Amino acid sequence: MNLTLTEQQKGEQASFRTFVETEIIPYANQYDRDEYTPPNLIKKLAQNKYLGAMLPTEIGGGGMDAISYGLLNEEIGRGCSSLRSLITVHNMVAHALVKWGSKMQQEYWLPQLAVGEVTAAFALSEPNVGSDAKSIETTATLVGDAYILNGNKKWITYGQIADIFLVFALFQNKPSAFLLEKNTPGLTIKPISGMLGVKASMLAQMHLDNCCIPQKNLVCRHGFGFSHVASSALDWGRYSVAWGCVGITQACLEACLQYTSQRKQFDVYLKDHQLIRQLITQTIVNVKAARLLCYRAGYLKVTSDPISIMETAIAKYFASTIATKVANDAVQIHGANGCSCDYSVQRYLRDAKIMEIIEGSTQIQELTIAEYGYQEYKIPEAISFLNN
Repeated sequence: MNLTLTEQQKGEQASFRTFVETEIIPYANQYDRDEYTPPNLIKKLAQNKYLGAMLPTEIGGGGMDAISYGLLNEEIGRGCSSLRSLITVHNMVAHALVKWGSKMQQEYWLPQLAVGEVTAAFALSEPNVGSDAKSIETTATLVGDAYILNGNKKWITYGQIADIFLVFALFQNKPSAFLLEKNTPGLTIKPISGMLGVKASMLAQMHLDNCCIPQKNLVCRHGFGFSHVASSALDWGRYSVAWGCVGITQACLEACLQYTSQRKQFDVYLKDHQLIRQLITQTIVNVKAARLLCYRAGYLKVTSDPISIMETAIAKYFASTIATKVANDAVQIHGANGCSCDYSVQRYLRDAKIMEIIEGSTQIQELTIAEYGYQEYKIPEAISFLNN
């Protein structure tokens, strides 16, 4: 695996970092307090081709490969996890349409998604359904030449402002995916506030009351909603979140290096206390380890290796759990200041905890990765062989 970035990727990385330093970091804590993302900032994301990052340049997208997309998510995540989550869900829907959408859906929606003319949201979770996605209660029925959707969706990232939703529902007990526009009669969107972290991601709850959509809004085929449409989108969602967690850990590292170089206790800079150096060492190693796992997942995606799905799950698991630990240590290093809204580390900790829940919780990843381990290393067969 080649770990050297191309000159183009290095240039993109520098551009991403400059954007974050000037357009996001100075205002991120305020966005968090306001629980709001300004429209002009979303417009700037679109103008820089960050919203349609992986869509072809021919239709106005960024044309990024998996590695460049990962670098983008790291840098945006370093500045504001909420804003990174917009890039995540927007590209999840775009990817689902690229892979499973009809030609008509692709020709109509992808150019608009590429340039940010419309923003997209991913509507899978429900009030009674989280990790057990196959138990969704939202239904779709065919009446004449239209589908009628009924149900509730919850925790929809940027659901307050999205123009188009990729909604998952059961049609004749078959998991299916549909495109639902925000101005559809019967759709009610209620903002969700007061969350622990990613507070500027403008979460929403959706109520679908006999929402009528044309048959052409079915994505892929009935029964393929989870196994194909959702799973492929969530794979890229986990990849984006993993890189975003690297961004959080990098932000914590930078904050701690600065703080410990300026703050004194017992007439000695914090950086010269041995236990502080231990925490800094652990942070440096962990951020590098998480980044390497993300690089591996990205490389396997670039080469279209099927194992990239599992390696992405591993990267997301490690990066998200480490982000929580690193952010917790960062708050500890900052002491009482770390608990104050005047310092960003408290936001990093709150955001990091959310990363352990979204796009597959830590416990779900543990179940998946452990099962993979038993199959990959054939442990039961090996034990049986030794016993005989």
